[in-house]
Amino acid sequence: MYGTAGLLSILWFMKTLNLKQFLINFCRCGIAGWCLEVMFTSVDSIMAGDWRLMGRTSLIMFPIYGMGALLGPISGMMDSWLSDLPGFEEASRERISPLALAIRHGLLFMVMIFIAEYVTGIWLTGAGICPWDYSRWPDNVDGVIRLNFAPLWFFTGLLFERITKSKSRS
Repeated sequence: MYGTAGLLSILWFMKTLNLKQFLINFCRCGIAGWCLEVMFTSVDSIMAGDWRLMGRTSLIMFPIYGMGALLGPISGMMDSWLSDLPGFEEASRERISPLALAIRHGLLFMVMIFIAEYVTGIWLTGAGICPWDYSRWPDNVDGVIRLNFAPLWFFTGLLFERITKSKSRS
């Protein structure tokens, strides 16, 4: 049963995905991610005593941030799945409060971003090209994610959802 449900979810996801719009959203998320990273690394330079506000990123980060274009479609699939569960009729996107929906999506996005950061970080580290290393921080997991980034990923996910939302859905 799980295999069939999983396959149906993937087929539904692919059917609803418009390739042209996805590529546009991929670029939006990639650029937004780059901008956020430059801003946050600029703040790091202040903390290091460098008042030139030098921010930095890597070309490798563009496709990683670009994957944020998947967050909206996945949250839509999750909303549909939740509202179909017995006893969860109140969980449908139309019946839940905007705040509760934002919290649900933010938490989902946070977890998904952590997973993507972990998987890509491990893969890039294995290839010797990972542009980040969090191993010196006490809250790191295998040197590729930092747990105290949870609020950042929560709001980054909501930002990506916002910038990729089509006009017809708003």
